[in-house]
Amino acid sequence: MDERTPANGRRTAPPPRRPGTAGRVRHRGVGERPNLLGGLGALAWLAVVVLPLYALVIATFQRGENYVPEGPLAPPSDPTLGNYATAVDKGLLGFIGNTALVTVGVVALVVVLAATTSFAVVRSRTRLTDTAFRMFLLGLAIPAQAVIIPVYVIIVRLELYDTLAAIVLPTAAFALPVCVLILVGSMRDISEELYEAMALDGAGPVRTFWRLVVPMSRSGLGTVAVYSALQAWNGFLFPLILTQSSDRRVITMGLYEFQGEYRVDVPGLLTAVVLSTVPLFLVYLVARRSLADGLMGVGGK
Repeated sequence: MDERTPANGRRTAPPPRRPGTAGRVRHRGVGERPNLLGGLGALAWLAVVVLPLYALVIATFQRGENYVPEGPLAPPSDPTLGNYATAVDKGLLGFIGNTALVTVGVVALVVVLAATTSFAVVRSRTRLTDTAFRMFLLGLAIPAQAVIIPVYVIIVRLELYDTLAAIVLPTAAFALPVCVLILVGSMRDISEELYEAMALDGAGPVRTFWRLVVPMSRSGLGTVAVYSALQAWNGFLFPLILTQSSDRRVITMGLYEFQGEYRVDVPGLLTAVVLSTVPLFLVYLVARRSLADGLMGVGGK
């Protein structure tokens, strides 16, 4: 008779094991040694990232006459907030407003055009759509500097010179190739069964696009929006060539206000840089997960 069988002949279940003990293998001394080399590398990379940010922010509280004698890394001996007031007095808020208008226009154009174009490329397998997609990919190899003269001529012929639209249109055009490439990869991740289910429900292309493709491509659309916003916010070439009035200046052109003929107001210039990065930094904080998912190619999942 088994030693766990009582006198009445009935078998009893073995005592329950403590949860988590089954299959546990203890390794002593493995993984307990710190990775000193990795820690030193992480500290070095942290210093590379943090040190310029520290120098940028600390300079905004220094006075112009003390910046060079004290050095860029020294804490200000006589801190001041006057640099922020000076930046506002020189029209920084107006530059930010113009840049925001340009950015919103570029993002709206790029998201609408890239989404509809990518949907046509994915669902309409014709020679025309394949050719159009190849033309978009060809646009990746054409830098804006190579075609700035034709762009200038077109803008002048359209009578858009020295307007914000003159910045919006070419900026959106040069952002479209990358955005179409991202969204095509995102929409191709949507399974064919979902498209067939929409077709069985009687949905046409427009309803399929709005009810299926757009919700399933949120990460890809977020990536496209952030990428195009970065291109518009940091653009320099098109504002330089296609505008000239002071009331049409964007941030990248407005920074020249802090540079004189014989002197550069470094603390004031860095203050303007810090203030100009705040709106885009907030956008990045909101959309950073969508940006990472879209770039990894899982936007449609």
